[in-house]
Amino acid sequence: MKLYEIAHSRTGDKGNISNISLIAYDIEDYDLLKEKVTTDSVKEWFSDIVTGDVVRYELPKLGALNFVMHGALGGGVTKSLSIDMHGKSLSSALLEMEI
Repeated sequence: MKLYEIAHSRTGDKGNISNISLIAYDIEDYDLLKEKVTTDSVKEWFSDIVTGDVVRYELPKLGALNFVMHGALGGGVTKSLSIDMHGKSLSSALLEMEI
């Protein structure tokens, strides 16, 4: 199953750091997200983009995970030559992950 089947996502940025939230549609699926979507799996999924650490924060009462990806935006908005300098499309890319 792909993540978009059980969750939605939002993305934010600050400098060269991308912040992606993954929120279960149904709180019942939170434990599955917590088990399958790890810092290692996210770093591997974004291996072509992320050059630094990936940190995960758990928000069980919201049924959400928050990933902070360091070195994810090609140097940041003012330095990146990427079409998506803010990394807004990264949330959609994460939802394509197979679990």
